Amino acid sequence: NGVNVEGATHKQVVDLIRAGERELVLAVLSVPPQEADCLDPGDDVSAQSCYDYSDKQAVPISVPSYKHTELNQEKFVVYNVYMAGRQLCSKRYREFVILHQNLKREFANFTFPKLPGKWPFSLSEQQLDARRRGLEEYLEKVCSVRVIGESDIMQEFLSESDENYNGVSDVELRIAMPDKTTLTVRVRKNSTTDQVYQAVVMKLGMDSVTASYFALFEVINHTFVRKLAPNEFPHKLYVQNYTSAIPGTCLTLRKWLFTTEEEILLNDNQLAVNYFFHQAADDVKKGFIKAEQKSYQLQKLAEQKKMSMYLSLLRGCEGYNEIIFPHCSCDSRRKGHVITAISIHHFKLHACTEEGTLENQVIAFDWGEMQRWDTDEEGMAFCFEYARGEKKPRWVKIFTPYFNYMHECFERVFCELKWRKEVEEEATDKDNKNCSKDGMCGKV
Repeated sequence: NGVNVEGATHKQVVDLIRAGERELVLAVLSVPPQEADCLDPGDDVSAQSCYDYSDKQAVPISVPSYKHTELNQEKFVVYNVYMAGRQLCSKRYREFVILHQNLKREFANFTFPKLPGKWPFSLSEQQLDARRRGLEEYLEKVCSVRVIGESDIMQEFLSESDENYNGVSDVELRIAMPDKTTLTVRVRKNSTTDQVYQAVVMKLGMDSVTASYFALFEVINHTFVRKLAPNEFPHKLYVQNYTSAIPGTCLTLRKWLFTTEEEILLNDNQLAVNYFFHQAADDVKKGFIKAEQKSYQLQKLAEQKKMSMYLSLLRGCEGYNEIIFPHCSCDSRRKGHVITAISIHHFKLHACTEEGTLENQVIAFDWGEMQRWDTDEEGMAFCFEYARGEKKPRWVKIFTPYFNYMHECFERVFCELKWRKEVEEEATDKDNKNCSKDGMCGKV
């Protein structure tokens, strides 16, 4: 029914068929027999002949340095491999030789460049540097072929081996701050998001209350960042996501808050206000927050570094403290996609084309209409049930790779709504006590 199901799971296809009710339109794409063999090679067909070596990619891989080290009373040299300025691993020459052999075995019909030659004697510093350059050129050429660069063999090589030549299993992670500065923390390689975040909080000297309003995010591209789940491994993302919009890192600290009332409570917290201000200014610049008529006034306040006043003026603008997800398919639409927007006020589904061009239709759900929500791991979808008036509750399924993040946003919003309700009830109780003490209520 107009939805591209290439790469979809069986469950996703079944859900789409159900959503189509009585109508089902299938567009079946055929391929020549020769190409079909490559898609599903039989026992008599070598999979090697099906590799596409023409698909190239620019990979910022380098071997900028080497160092002499010692392990178990053996002295040797390791070469430091970097990707986009981030160190991935340190490898001995013999490990490059094993990589070369494994790649040649897997991609037998590809013409590989030569590795720098083996030498039976100790190498001088000049010779070691020449070998370093040769190894760098080898990786550059091999990784530029997408099917080889993204293969399991290469990815395993680029991961730090269990035999850690640095003598420690610690790694350095660079985290981009909202004010464009960068913070470096040293953590265990297998540290979870929570553990890395605690290291960041300690280095910043941030108190626990302030820390609850921020979180670690992964920069996916210039228009979207994703909050890391507590049990993820940031170092793994750090070395894999080298196409990040931020030079040198894909990890960033951002505000994790929907309610402006809670934000205002931090007006006396200089660090929090500084980060809120810089993140907001960047969001205005990118068009996420619609400043419109207030643009000139906001610009002047920004120039004068009047951060609290800037934030106070901006909080009423559309898009403030709102998270917008990339367009994706939804079972409530037969054709086209939706763009999901989450704020403390509502949950919106903007209709758009499959390319992401906005259309006129917008469905806004009040949080009070939400009954239940969950994730469908197999179908890679976020599901929610809503009820309006006397109508029967209905489930909606959004097919997005960020379904876990969407679920976490729902949980956070309801947690903040509960907090706001408790504060309001506390204020009402206080007013009632004052009224009973005075014997009567004053005019409002």
